[in-house]
Order: sequence, then C-alpha cells, then structure tokens
Amino acid sequence: MKVLVVDDESAVREVLSLRIANWGFEPRTAATAGEAERVIEEWQPDVVLSDVVLPDSSGLDLLKRLRHHDPTVPVILITAHGSIDSAVEAMKQGARDFLTKPLDYPSLHMLLEATARELRERQAIRALESRLDDHAGLGELLGESKAMREQFRLIQLLATSDTPALITGESGTGKEVVARTVHALSSRRDGPFVAVNAAAIPESLIESEIFGHEQGAFTGATRSRPGCFELADGGTLFLDEIAEMPLALQPKLLRILEDGRVRRLGGTKEVTFNVRVLAATNVPPAVAVREGKLREDLYYRLNVFELTLPPLRERRGDLPLLAHHFVRMFNRKHGMKVEGIRQSTLDLLEAHAWPGNVRELRNVIERAVIVAQSGWIEPSHLPPYLQALEPGGPPTLMLPLGTTLADAERLLILQTLERVGYNKAEAARQLGLDVKTIRNKLNSYAKAAARR
Repeated sequence: MKVLVVDDESAVREVLSLRIANWGFEPRTAATAGEAERVIEEWQPDVVLSDVVLPDSSGLDLLKRLRHHDPTVPVILITAHGSIDSAVEAMKQGARDFLTKPLDYPSLHMLLEATARELRERQAIRALESRLDDHAGLGELLGESKAMREQFRLIQLLATSDTPALITGESGTGKEVVARTVHALSSRRDGPFVAVNAAAIPESLIESEIFGHEQGAFTGATRSRPGCFELADGGTLFLDEIAEMPLALQPKLLRILEDGRVRRLGGTKEVTFNVRVLAATNVPPAVAVREGKLREDLYYRLNVFELTLPPLRERRGDLPLLAHHFVRMFNRKHGMKVEGIRQSTLDLLEAHAWPGNVRELRNVIERAVIVAQSGWIEPSHLPPYLQALEPGGPPTLMLPLGTTLADAERLLILQTLERVGYNKAEAARQLGLDVKTIRNKLNSYAKAAARR
C-alpha cells in the first residue's frame, strides 16, 4: 500500500516515513498541499496521511480537493490542534479518520492495516465486478468452476435440439433457471415458457392444470380453461418435481408426450400442440423409479438427455461470484448502497454446508443487504446460524460432564438443525437418520416443553 505523508515539519515526515516503511508499506512525503497534489497526480497513492495545518492551505481543503478528484482514496487527518469541531468537520468531508498529535503509533498502525485490508477487499470486488460484467456464466446461470463449465457445455448442446430432457439436482441448485436458459438459447426462444410445479398443485387440481378443462367438466368449472400443454404451444413446458406427480396421472402424461395431442377434461376433441418438454426432480431418478414414485416408462421418455446440477458445496469457488451478483441484484431491488462483502463474512459463508444451495445463498444475501443498507456486509449482518460457524474448522458441540444421553441427543439434533438453517432433510442426512425420525423427535421435545 502506497502512503503519502503530508506535513510541513521535516522531522515528522521522516519519523512517519520510517515507521510506515517498517510496517511494510511504501511511503512518500510532501511538505505542502500543492506538492501533495503533484505527487498524487504522478504517484497515485492508496492512502493520504495529512496534517490539518499546512503552509499554503489546510488539510481540510486538501481533503475536499482529493474527494472531488478521487473519492475512493482514503484520507487520514492529523493535527496538534485537535478539537471536536474539526474532527466532526473532517468526518463530514469524508475523512477516513482523524488523529491528534502526539500520535498514538499503535493506533495509526492498526488504522493503516485496516485501510490496507479494505483496499484489498475493494480490489477483490473490482475483480468480481469485472468477471460479472464479462458474464462469467451462461444466460442467467453464473459460475466458473469446472463442474459448472461442463454444465454450460451440455446446456448449449441441449439448446440446439428439441429433445425432451430431465434436469436433476438438489433443491435450490437452479433447475428452473437451467430450463429457462435452455429455452432462451433454443429456436423456441420467441415462444412461451410455461413452468408447472407438480408438488405445489393439489392432487385434485393437477389434472385440470395439465390437460385443461371445459366449462361444466366438474363442480366449480365455470368456464373453459386451456391446460399447460396448450399454453406452451410453440415454446417450452417445464414440469418441475415430476416425481411428485400422482402415479395415476403419469400414464396419461406419457400418452400425451408420445401423441402430441391433448383432450381437455370434459371435452370431446383432441388439440394438437408443438411443445418442447423439460422435466426436473430433486430426487435421483433411479431412486424415484425404485420407490415407485416415477413410472419407468415415463422416466425413459423424458430422460433422452439428462443434466445433473452440482450442489453449491461442490462448487465453492463460485460462491464469492454468486454472492456479489446477489449484492448487486438486491442493491437495485431495494435501493441500497452495499459496497461488498467483508472477507471475514465470506469466511463464514464458505464454512457453511449450504443444504439449500444457491436459493439459500440468495436469501441470506438479500437479508444481509437489507440489514446492512450501505457500506460492507459484516458477519453481524448474517443470520444467527451462520454467525455461529467457525471458519476453517468443523463446528463442535460442547457438553458438560453429567449430561444425560437423552439431553445430548436433543442438543445434537437441535444444534445440527440450527447449523443447516432448519433444513430437516439435510440435518437427517448429517446425523444418519431419516426425516420422519427428526420430525418425531421435534414433536416429543415440543410436548416435553409444553408439560414443563
């Protein structure tokens, strides 16, 4: 870090230069405000350390001119005539800090170290900004990891054809974003993109949602309504959570896919359509077939091309890029002015297992942007379960001697749940239990607490 010292006393300039050099920084000096401005123009220091009283001007005037020229250069003001008024004025004008003579050198050292750390973080932010501006990804997808580059290659291949495809991956990995990207890159980009989540529609309504219905087809059908195949005609239909579709409906869906025709509920004629179908599931397809959730013939009809998205924990190198992308997104959405994420905060983010994947990261960053509002996202702006993590090491559970086995189990389950953001499926996976056991344990804890 290049530090410019501005002071009219040669002894002060010499002592400060020696100390700054010993601290590992590169010093240069100026005796007047005019000389300082010439050095700044030629040398472009990273930080300016200036006396308030100068022969040809004042440190405050120099600060104003520097802020006008380059507001990103931190300025630290020093004076032997320190007062609350001048300190307040200096901070109002944008000074990084205000120190009085005789200088407290340990405090100055810590201030310069903190400034250097902030400069490094700003450089990292600029690098991320550059990578985002160069679009480090594909369509709406971001990532530079080897795993994601391979997915981008497959997505581009998939976009050149009209074949059905099955997109797999854990919840929150971005399966719908992949489907939208395939659609946007395909020859169908000008047609509609229709997304249907089979798990989010009540079983009594899903048949109508997919096939459509005529007026009077059932109680409450007061008017005719096209189904998702008709709505997606000429474009792409995305069937999310396909393994959650009722088994009785799956043979009908298979027939529609093979025939390219659909008949509305209560209707007498079939409607032809031209739709490219993409389906997704967060359950491994082979497991869904084995457990009887997904018909084998439907699986083979959809699985002409399969894309498997990696979880965030397997592409941790993409985390800073994704996090900064979300900072920019939520600054625009909420009108905030967050500059970036502190390295100490990133360390906590990188220590987390991210069971909710990119969706969980997005939610965490949105919350942090709203809490911070401006400046930097600090560890204190993160949710409590992330603040409790230990960067660089696995989290631990400390139990006092005499803890009963039942209490130890309860604490382990509750703290694991807190660590994974109360994702019961991920907690069950980490503890080697099934989700039903976790739910039963939580119910028993709640009943015990109610009795007390």
